[in-house]
Amino acid sequence: MDDKTRLFKLVSNDQAKVHKTLLEVYNSLKERGYNPIDQIVGYLISGDLGYISSYQDARSKIKTIDRSKIVEVLLTSMLNK
Repeated sequence: MDDKTRLFKLVSNDQAKVHKTLLEVYNSLKERGYNPIDQIVGYLISGDLGYISSYQDARSKIKTIDRSKIVEVLLTSMLNK
C-alpha cells in the first residue's frame, strides 16, 4: 500500500439533479422530433422556455434549475474539474 492520501469526492446533489434533468429533457425533446441540443442551447442562451417542449413536463423540469447552474455543471463536466 502506498503512503499517499487518497481524495474522495462525492458528486454533489446539484450536479446529479442537473444531469438527470438534462437527460430527461433531452429524451423528451428527441421523442417529439426536435434536435434536443439546439433546443437546449437556445433556452440556455435566451432564457426563453419556448425552446423546451412541455411534453412529459420537460419545460417544468428544466425551469426548476437556474440556467447558470446548468452552464456551471456542463463546463465543470467538459473541463473535468
